[in-house]
Amino acid sequence: MAFFWGDEVEVCSKLDGFVGSHYAGTVVAEYRHKTYAVRYKTLVTEDDECRPLVEVVGEDEMRPEPPKVLASGFALFEEVDAFDNDGWWVGKITGRKGSNYYVLFDKYGEEIAYPFSQLRAHLEWVGGKWVSPKKRVVF
Repeated sequence: MAFFWGDEVEVCSKLDGFVGSHYAGTVVAEYRHKTYAVRYKTLVTEDDECRPLVEVVGEDEMRPEPPKVLASGFALFEEVDAFDNDGWWVGKITGRKGSNYYVLFDKYGEEIAYPFSQLRAHLEWVGGKWVSPKKRVVF
């Protein structure tokens, strides 16, 4: 899929400890060989925390920003994206206490509680389309 200047995207990290996380950004330049400069919305440069990080990434590391999906709650074992450490991480709902949902990140063996506002319905970018996992009964 080709991207263009101004497109809102997410970039998948390949760094150890961050594999599978996605970071929101905007395409600010297009280069040859399906590479793009992306200005991140939440990541900043090491030397100036007021300046957004701009990075050149390959098309295979990018996807369009997912559409907003209205959700009133999440089901047990439903896949969700949790916003943490400036990016979106895929996990599964393991419980709920009050307004917090507990999310298990299988890859890292960690379970963390998040308020509803830091969660979104998980969607997969497959074959150029957003695909939603099967919905379960919300608790």
